[in-house]
Amino acid sequence: MKKYFVLDTNVLLHNADSITSFADNTVVLPMSVIEELDKFKSHNDELGRNARHVIRQLDALRQKGKLGEGVPMEGGGALWIYMEKGQCVDTGLDMHVADNRILAVAFTLLQKGEKVIFVSKDINARLKADAIGIEVMDFEKQKVNIDELYRGQRELLVPGSVIDEFYQKKEVSSEGLNLMPNEFVLLRDENDEKHTALTRARENEMLVPLQEEYETVWNIRSRSKEQRMAFELLMDPAIQLVTLVGQAGTGKTLLALAAALECVLSLKRYDRILVSRPIIPLGKDLGYMPGDKDEKLAHWMQPIFDNLTYLMADGTRRKEHETDESAKQKVDKLLQAHVVELEALTYIRGRSIPRQFVIVDEAQNLTPHEVKTIISRAGEGTKMVLTGDPYQIDNPYLDTSSNGLTYAVERLKQQKIHGHITLLKSERSLLAAIAADFL
Repeated sequence: MKKYFVLDTNVLLHNADSITSFADNTVVLPMSVIEELDKFKSHNDELGRNARHVIRQLDALRQKGKLGEGVPMEGGGALWIYMEKGQCVDTGLDMHVADNRILAVAFTLLQKGEKVIFVSKDINARLKADAIGIEVMDFEKQKVNIDELYRGQRELLVPGSVIDEFYQKKEVSSEGLNLMPNEFVLLRDENDEKHTALTRARENEMLVPLQEEYETVWNIRSRSKEQRMAFELLMDPAIQLVTLVGQAGTGKTLLALAAALECVLSLKRYDRILVSRPIIPLGKDLGYMPGDKDEKLAHWMQPIFDNLTYLMADGTRRKEHETDESAKQKVDKLLQAHVVELEALTYIRGRSIPRQFVIVDEAQNLTPHEVKTIISRAGEGTKMVLTGDPYQIDNPYLDTSSNGLTYAVERLKQQKIHGHITLLKSERSLLAAIAADFL
Protein backbone atom coordinates (compact mmCIF):
# COMPACT_ATOMS: atom_id res chain seq x y z
CA MET A 1 0.00 0.00 0.00
CA LYS A 2 1.43 3.33 -1.06
CA LYS A 3 1.80 5.97 1.63
CA TYR A 4 0.94 9.64 1.66
CA PHE A 5 3.68 11.73 3.28
CA VAL A 6 2.37 15.16 4.28
CA LEU A 7 5.37 17.46 4.69
CA ASP A 8 5.63 20.40 7.05
CA THR A 9 7.35 23.55 5.79
CA ASN A 10 10.33 23.12 8.10
CA VAL A 11 11.24 19.83 6.40
CA LEU A 12 11.62 21.61 3.04
CA LEU A 13 13.60 24.43 4.65
CA HIS A 14 15.86 21.92 6.39
CA ASN A 15 16.55 19.89 3.23
CA ALA A 16 15.61 21.33 -0.15
CA ASP A 17 15.71 17.87 -1.76
CA SER A 18 13.38 16.28 0.79
CA ILE A 19 10.46 16.00 -1.67
CA THR A 20 12.48 13.37 -3.58
CA SER A 21 13.31 11.31 -0.48
CA PHE A 22 10.16 9.18 -0.16
CA ALA A 23 10.70 6.52 -2.85
CA ASP A 24 7.56 5.54 -4.80
CA ASN A 25 5.08 7.11 -2.37
CA THR A 26 3.04 10.31 -2.71
CA VAL A 27 4.38 13.54 -1.22
CA VAL A 28 1.60 15.93 -0.23
CA LEU A 29 2.24 19.66 0.19
CA PRO A 30 -0.70 21.57 1.65
CA MET A 31 -1.27 25.02 0.14
CA SER A 32 -0.25 26.56 3.47
CA VAL A 33 3.24 25.11 2.96
CA ILE A 34 3.51 26.86 -0.41
CA GLU A 35 2.41 30.12 1.20
CA GLU A 36 5.00 29.77 3.95
CA LEU A 37 7.73 29.06 1.37
CA ASP A 38 6.73 32.30 -0.32
CA LYS A 39 7.48 34.19 2.91
CA PHE A 40 10.99 32.70 3.11
CA LYS A 41 12.02 32.96 -0.55
CA SER A 42 13.36 36.52 -0.24
CA HIS A 43 15.64 35.72 2.71
CA ASN A 44 19.39 35.79 2.06
CA ASP A 45 20.18 32.95 4.45
CA GLU A 46 20.12 29.16 4.05
CA LEU A 47 16.37 29.06 4.67
CA GLY A 48 15.77 31.45 1.79
CA ARG A 49 18.00 29.48 -0.55
CA ASN A 50 16.25 26.24 0.33
CA ALA A 51 12.83 27.85 -0.17
CA ARG A 52 13.84 29.10 -3.62
CA HIS A 53 15.27 25.69 -4.56
CA VAL A 54 12.04 23.91 -3.58
CA ILE A 55 9.95 26.45 -5.50
CA ARG A 56 12.06 25.89 -8.63
CA GLN A 57 11.62 22.13 -8.26
CA LEU A 58 7.86 22.52 -8.01
CA ASP A 59 7.81 24.83 -11.03
CA ALA A 60 9.70 22.21 -13.06
CA LEU A 61 7.16 19.55 -12.03
CA ARG A 62 4.35 21.69 -13.48
CA GLN A 63 5.50 20.55 -16.91
CA LYS A 64 4.25 17.06 -16.04
CA GLY A 65 0.69 18.07 -15.24
CA LYS A 66 -1.45 19.91 -12.74
CA LEU A 67 0.11 19.96 -9.27
CA GLY A 68 -3.35 20.18 -7.71
CA GLU A 69 -4.19 16.78 -9.19
CA GLY A 70 -0.82 15.16 -8.53
CA VAL A 71 2.16 14.76 -10.88
CA PRO A 72 4.65 11.87 -11.23
CA MET A 73 8.21 12.16 -9.96
CA GLU A 74 11.34 10.13 -10.70
CA GLY A 75 11.46 6.83 -8.83
CA GLY A 76 7.75 6.12 -9.20
CA GLY A 77 6.54 8.60 -6.61
CA ALA A 78 4.17 11.52 -7.02
CA LEU A 79 3.75 15.05 -5.72
CA TRP A 80 0.41 16.61 -4.85
CA ILE A 81 -0.35 20.16 -3.76
CA TYR A 82 -3.52 20.01 -1.67
CA MET A 83 -5.92 22.94 -1.32
CA GLU A 84 -7.26 22.96 2.24
CA LYS A 85 -10.23 25.32 1.82
CA GLY A 86 -13.49 23.47 1.35
CA GLN A 87 -11.82 20.05 1.13
CA CYS A 88 -10.70 19.30 4.68
CA VAL A 89 -12.50 17.40 7.42
CA ASP A 90 -12.98 19.36 10.67
CA THR A 91 -10.22 18.45 13.13
CA GLY A 92 -11.43 20.68 15.95
CA LEU A 93 -8.24 22.75 15.66
CA ASP A 94 -8.08 26.49 15.01
CA MET A 95 -7.82 26.75 11.21
CA HIS A 96 -6.39 30.25 11.41
CA VAL A 97 -3.07 28.64 12.39
CA ALA A 98 -0.99 27.45 9.43
CA ASP A 99 0.24 24.31 11.23
CA ASN A 100 -3.35 23.29 11.94
CA ARG A 101 -4.35 23.70 8.29
CA ILE A 102 -1.44 21.43 7.33
CA LEU A 103 -2.58 18.86 9.90
CA ALA A 104 -6.12 19.12 8.53
CA VAL A 105 -4.87 17.89 5.16
CA ALA A 106 -3.24 14.86 6.75
CA PHE A 107 -6.35 14.19 8.85
CA THR A 108 -8.63 14.41 5.77
CA LEU A 109 -6.54 11.88 3.84
CA LEU A 110 -6.55 9.62 6.90
CA GLN A 111 -10.36 9.77 7.06
CA LYS A 112 -10.48 8.68 3.42
CA GLY A 113 -8.71 5.46 4.37
CA GLU A 114 -5.24 6.34 3.10
CA LYS A 115 -2.00 5.42 4.83
CA VAL A 116 -0.86 8.87 6.00
CA ILE A 117 2.37 9.95 7.71
CA PHE A 118 2.93 13.53 8.83
CA VAL A 119 6.60 14.58 8.56
CA SER A 120 7.82 17.53 10.59
CA LYS A 121 10.86 18.74 12.48
CA ASP A 122 8.60 20.71 14.82
CA ILE A 123 8.01 18.65 17.96
CA ASN A 124 4.80 20.53 18.85
CA ALA A 125 3.35 19.89 15.41
CA ARG A 126 4.15 16.18 15.77
CA LEU A 127 2.49 16.12 19.19
CA LYS A 128 -0.71 17.67 17.82
CA ALA A 129 -0.73 15.26 14.88
CA ASP A 130 -0.33 12.30 17.20
CA ALA A 131 -3.14 13.60 19.40
CA ILE A 132 -5.62 13.51 16.51
CA GLY A 133 -4.52 10.04 15.43
CA ILE A 134 -2.05 10.77 12.62
CA GLU A 135 1.16 8.77 12.36
CA VAL A 136 4.15 11.09 12.67
CA MET A 137 7.89 11.04 12.01
CA ASP A 138 10.87 13.35 11.95
CA PHE A 139 12.78 13.74 8.70
CA GLU A 140 15.53 11.17 9.26
CA LYS A 141 17.39 10.94 5.96
CA GLN A 142 20.43 12.73 7.40
CA LYS A 143 20.21 11.55 10.99
CA VAL A 144 22.84 9.57 12.87
CA ASN A 145 22.60 7.71 16.17
CA ILE A 146 24.42 9.98 18.63
CA ASP A 147 24.91 7.09 21.05
CA GLU A 148 26.85 5.21 18.39
CA LEU A 149 28.74 8.22 17.00
CA TYR A 150 32.28 7.46 15.90
CA ARG A 151 34.64 8.62 18.68
CA GLY A 152 37.92 8.54 16.77
CA GLN A 153 39.61 6.29 19.32
CA ARG A 154 39.37 2.93 20.99
CA GLU A 155 41.17 0.93 23.66
CA LEU A 156 42.45 -2.61 23.16
CA LEU A 157 43.68 -5.14 25.71
CA VAL A 158 46.73 -6.91 24.31
CA PRO A 159 49.57 -9.08 25.60
CA GLY A 160 52.44 -7.08 27.06
CA SER A 161 54.74 -8.45 24.36
CA VAL A 162 52.74 -6.54 21.70
CA ILE A 163 53.37 -3.24 23.49
CA ASP A 164 57.07 -4.09 23.92
CA GLU A 165 57.28 -4.87 20.20
CA PHE A 166 55.62 -1.55 19.40
CA TYR A 167 58.16 0.46 21.41
CA GLN A 168 61.02 -1.51 19.89
CA LYS A 169 59.96 -1.35 16.23
CA LYS A 170 57.95 1.91 16.38
CA GLU A 171 55.03 0.14 14.71
CA VAL A 172 52.78 -2.89 15.07
CA SER A 173 50.26 -4.52 12.74
CA SER A 174 46.58 -3.56 12.97
CA GLU A 175 45.44 -6.23 10.55
CA GLY A 176 42.00 -7.59 11.37
CA LEU A 177 41.03 -4.70 13.67
CA ASN A 178 38.91 -2.94 11.02
CA LEU A 179 40.12 0.50 12.05
CA MET A 180 39.10 3.80 10.45
CA PRO A 181 41.78 5.96 8.82
CA ASN A 182 43.59 8.07 11.46
CA GLU A 183 41.80 6.32 14.33
CA PHE A 184 43.69 6.31 17.61
CA VAL A 185 44.23 3.10 19.57
CA LEU A 186 45.34 2.88 23.17
CA LEU A 187 47.07 -0.46 23.63
CA ARG A 188 46.78 -1.64 27.25
CA ASP A 189 48.58 -4.61 28.73
CA GLU A 190 46.00 -7.21 29.79
CA ASN A 191 48.14 -8.04 32.84
CA ASP A 192 49.32 -4.53 33.77
CA GLU A 193 46.90 -1.67 33.15
CA LYS A 194 49.67 0.93 33.53
CA HIS A 195 51.67 -0.62 30.66
CA THR A 196 50.21 1.22 27.66
CA ALA A 197 51.03 2.65 24.26
CA LEU A 198 49.14 5.39 22.41
CA THR A 199 49.06 4.70 18.68
CA ARG A 200 47.50 5.95 15.45
CA ALA A 201 46.21 3.86 12.57
CA ARG A 202 47.83 4.32 9.18
CA GLU A 203 46.49 3.23 5.81
CA ASN A 204 49.02 0.36 5.49
CA GLU A 205 47.32 -1.50 8.38
CA MET A 206 50.00 -0.46 10.84
CA LEU A 207 49.79 1.29 14.19
CA VAL A 208 52.44 3.98 14.60
CA PRO A 209 53.46 6.30 17.46
CA LEU A 210 52.28 9.90 17.74
CA GLN A 211 54.68 12.64 16.61
CA GLU A 212 56.80 13.95 19.49
CA GLU A 213 56.90 17.49 18.09
CA TYR A 214 53.15 17.79 18.59
CA GLU A 215 53.32 17.32 22.37
CA THR A 216 53.28 21.10 22.77
CA VAL A 217 51.69 23.49 20.28
CA TRP A 218 52.00 27.28 20.64
CA ASN A 219 53.12 26.82 24.27
CA ILE A 220 49.97 24.82 24.97
CA ARG A 221 50.50 21.31 26.30
CA SER A 222 47.71 18.75 26.14
CA ARG A 223 46.10 17.85 29.46
CA SER A 224 44.52 14.57 28.37
CA LYS A 225 45.13 11.85 25.83
CA GLU A 226 42.16 13.11 23.82
CA GLN A 227 43.68 16.59 23.57
CA ARG A 228 46.97 14.99 22.54
CA MET A 229 45.13 13.10 19.79
CA ALA A 230 43.47 16.35 18.70
CA PHE A 231 46.86 18.06 18.35
CA GLU A 232 48.07 15.15 16.23
CA LEU A 233 45.21 15.67 13.77
CA LEU A 234 45.31 19.47 13.87
CA MET A 235 49.04 19.64 13.13
CA ASP A 236 49.23 16.91 10.48
CA PRO A 237 49.25 18.65 7.07
CA ALA A 238 47.95 15.47 5.40
CA ILE A 239 44.67 15.78 7.35
CA GLN A 240 42.56 18.35 5.52
CA LEU A 241 39.43 18.09 7.68
CA VAL A 242 39.31 17.71 11.46
CA THR A 243 36.12 17.36 13.50
CA LEU A 244 36.26 17.92 17.25
CA VAL A 245 33.24 17.04 19.39
CA GLY A 246 33.07 17.62 23.11
CA GLN A 247 31.20 19.30 25.94
CA ALA A 248 31.91 22.82 27.13
CA GLY A 249 35.41 23.34 28.50
CA THR A 250 37.09 20.40 26.76
CA GLY A 251 39.32 22.80 24.82
CA LYS A 252 37.99 22.34 21.29
CA THR A 253 38.32 25.98 20.22
CA LEU A 254 41.52 26.63 22.17
CA LEU A 255 43.29 23.61 20.63
CA ALA A 256 42.16 24.54 17.13
CA LEU A 257 43.33 28.15 17.49
CA ALA A 258 46.66 27.11 19.01
CA ALA A 259 47.30 24.78 16.07
CA ALA A 260 46.21 27.50 13.63
CA LEU A 261 48.64 30.04 15.11
CA GLU A 262 51.46 27.49 15.05
CA CYS A 263 50.79 26.47 11.45
CA VAL A 264 50.35 30.02 10.13
CA LEU A 265 52.80 32.15 12.15
CA SER A 266 55.55 29.64 12.92
CA LEU A 267 55.44 26.99 10.19
CA LYS A 268 54.05 29.21 7.38
CA ARG A 269 51.93 26.34 6.02
CA TYR A 270 48.91 28.56 5.44
CA ASP A 271 48.47 32.22 4.53
CA ARG A 272 45.92 33.14 7.18
CA ILE A 273 43.42 31.92 9.76
CA LEU A 274 39.71 32.21 8.98
CA VAL A 275 37.36 31.79 11.95
CA SER A 276 33.61 31.59 11.62
CA ARG A 277 30.60 30.54 13.66
CA PRO A 278 26.81 30.47 13.16
CA ILE A 279 25.03 33.65 14.21
CA ILE A 280 22.47 32.10 16.55
CA PRO A 281 21.81 33.87 19.88
CA LEU A 282 21.54 32.13 23.25
CA GLY A 283 18.32 33.43 24.77
CA LYS A 284 16.56 36.54 23.44
CA ASP A 285 18.22 38.17 20.43
CA LEU A 286 19.70 41.64 21.04
CA GLY A 287 18.36 42.82 17.68
CA TYR A 288 20.05 45.37 15.44
CA MET A 289 23.74 45.97 16.16
CA PRO A 290 25.43 49.23 15.10
CA GLY A 291 28.72 49.43 13.21
CA ASP A 292 30.34 47.80 10.19
CA LYS A 293 30.63 44.06 9.60
CA ASP A 294 33.62 43.60 11.91
CA GLU A 295 31.99 45.59 14.71
CA LYS A 296 28.79 43.56 14.40
CA LEU A 297 30.73 40.27 14.39
CA ALA A 298 32.77 41.26 17.44
CA HIS A 299 29.81 40.51 19.74
CA TRP A 300 29.40 37.00 18.32
CA MET A 301 33.13 36.30 18.14
CA GLN A 302 33.96 37.20 21.75
CA PRO A 303 34.74 33.55 22.65
CA ILE A 304 37.29 33.57 19.81
CA PHE A 305 38.83 36.82 21.12
CA ASP A 306 39.03 35.32 24.62
CA ASN A 307 40.95 32.30 23.37
CA LEU A 308 43.23 34.32 21.10
CA THR A 309 44.06 36.72 23.93
CA TYR A 310 44.91 33.79 26.18
CA LEU A 311 47.12 32.22 23.51
CA MET A 312 48.90 35.45 22.59
CA ALA A 313 49.72 35.94 26.28
CA ASP A 314 51.50 32.56 26.24
CA GLY A 315 48.68 30.82 28.07
CA THR A 316 49.47 29.67 31.59
CA ARG A 317 53.15 30.48 31.13
CA ARG A 318 52.59 34.21 30.63
CA LYS A 319 55.79 36.22 31.12
CA GLU A 320 55.77 38.50 34.13
CA HIS A 321 56.04 41.69 32.06
CA GLU A 322 53.16 40.64 29.79
CA THR A 323 49.78 42.21 30.48
CA ASP A 324 46.29 41.44 29.22
CA GLU A 325 46.42 44.70 27.30
CA SER A 326 49.59 43.75 25.43
CA ALA A 327 48.05 40.41 24.53
CA LYS A 328 44.96 42.18 23.19
CA GLN A 329 47.20 44.47 21.15
CA LYS A 330 48.84 41.42 19.58
CA VAL A 331 45.43 40.07 18.64
CA ASP A 332 44.45 43.44 17.16
CA LYS A 333 47.62 43.45 15.04
CA LEU A 334 46.79 39.99 13.70
CA LEU A 335 43.32 41.19 12.75
CA GLN A 336 44.56 44.42 11.18
CA ALA A 337 47.16 42.51 9.14
CA HIS A 338 44.42 40.06 8.04
CA VAL A 339 46.44 37.15 9.41
CA VAL A 340 43.31 36.30 11.37
CA GLU A 341 39.95 36.95 9.71
CA LEU A 342 36.53 36.66 11.32
CA GLU A 343 33.71 35.85 8.94
CA ALA A 344 29.99 35.23 9.26
CA LEU A 345 28.91 31.96 7.68
CA THR A 346 26.38 33.97 5.68
CA TYR A 347 29.21 35.25 3.47
CA ILE A 348 31.02 31.94 2.92
CA ARG A 349 28.75 30.59 0.17
CA GLY A 350 30.29 31.16 -3.25
CA ARG A 351 33.79 31.72 -1.92
CA SER A 352 36.87 29.67 -2.77
CA ILE A 353 39.27 29.57 0.17
CA PRO A 354 42.84 28.49 -0.73
CA ARG A 355 45.80 28.06 1.69
CA GLN A 356 43.90 28.96 4.82
CA PHE A 357 43.40 27.35 8.21
CA VAL A 358 39.61 27.52 8.60
CA ILE A 359 37.92 27.02 11.97
CA VAL A 360 34.12 26.71 12.12
CA ASP A 361 33.12 26.96 15.77
CA GLU A 362 29.73 25.84 17.15
CA ALA A 363 29.19 23.68 14.06
CA GLN A 364 26.45 21.73 15.86
CA ASN A 365 24.09 24.60 14.96
CA LEU A 366 24.51 23.94 11.23
CA THR A 367 22.39 21.67 9.05
CA PRO A 368 24.06 18.86 7.08
CA HIS A 369 23.57 20.91 3.90
CA GLU A 370 25.22 23.98 5.46
CA VAL A 371 28.22 21.89 6.54
CA LYS A 372 28.50 20.50 3.02
CA THR A 373 28.41 24.03 1.63
CA ILE A 374 31.17 25.19 3.98
CA ILE A 375 33.50 22.23 3.42
CA SER A 376 33.06 22.53 -0.33
CA ARG A 377 34.52 26.07 -0.14
CA ALA A 378 37.97 24.63 0.67
CA GLY A 379 40.53 25.48 -2.00
CA GLU A 380 43.95 23.97 -2.65
CA GLY A 381 46.09 23.75 0.49
CA THR A 382 43.28 24.61 2.94
CA LYS A 383 42.64 22.83 6.23
CA MET A 384 39.20 22.90 7.86
CA VAL A 385 38.34 22.29 11.49
CA LEU A 386 34.74 21.87 12.71
CA THR A 387 34.17 22.08 16.46
CA GLY A 388 31.05 21.83 18.57
CA ASP A 389 28.98 20.19 21.28
CA PRO A 390 25.94 18.24 19.94
CA TYR A 391 24.27 18.60 23.33
CA GLN A 392 24.24 22.43 23.18
CA ILE A 393 22.14 23.18 20.10
CA ASP A 394 20.38 26.52 19.73
CA ASN A 395 18.86 25.85 16.30
CA PRO A 396 15.20 24.94 16.97
CA TYR A 397 15.01 22.37 14.14
CA LEU A 398 18.21 20.46 14.88
CA ASP A 399 19.03 17.91 17.55
CA THR A 400 21.93 15.71 18.60
CA SER A 401 21.29 13.30 15.74
CA SER A 402 20.39 15.62 12.86
CA ASN A 403 22.94 18.44 13.07
CA GLY A 404 25.65 18.91 10.46
CA LEU A 405 28.58 18.26 12.81
CA THR A 406 27.60 14.72 13.82
CA TYR A 407 26.48 14.04 10.24
CA ALA A 408 29.93 15.00 8.93
CA VAL A 409 31.67 12.87 11.57
CA GLU A 410 29.72 9.76 10.64
CA ARG A 411 29.72 10.20 6.87
CA LEU A 412 33.42 11.09 6.53
CA LYS A 413 34.97 8.71 9.07
CA GLN A 414 36.33 6.42 6.35
CA GLN A 415 38.10 9.20 4.44
CA LYS A 416 41.91 9.28 4.67
CA ILE A 417 42.07 13.09 4.78
CA HIS A 418 39.62 13.31 7.68
CA GLY A 419 40.36 12.85 11.35
CA HIS A 420 38.02 12.99 14.33
CA ILE A 421 38.28 12.91 18.08
CA THR A 422 35.65 13.18 20.82
CA LEU A 423 37.00 15.14 23.77
CA LEU A 424 35.65 13.71 27.01
CA LYS A 425 36.93 15.71 29.97
CA SER A 426 36.40 19.41 30.70
CA GLU A 427 39.76 21.10 31.27
CA ARG A 428 38.56 24.71 31.63
CA SER A 429 38.27 24.61 35.40
CA LEU A 430 36.93 22.43 38.19
CA LEU A 431 33.77 24.55 38.30
CA ALA A 432 33.24 24.24 34.53
CA ALA A 433 33.71 20.47 34.75
CA ILE A 434 31.17 20.17 37.55
CA ALA A 435 28.66 22.28 35.59
CA ALA A 436 29.13 20.14 32.48
CA ASP A 437 28.67 16.91 34.42
CA PHE A 438 25.89 17.77 36.84
CA LEU A 439 23.84 20.66 35.44
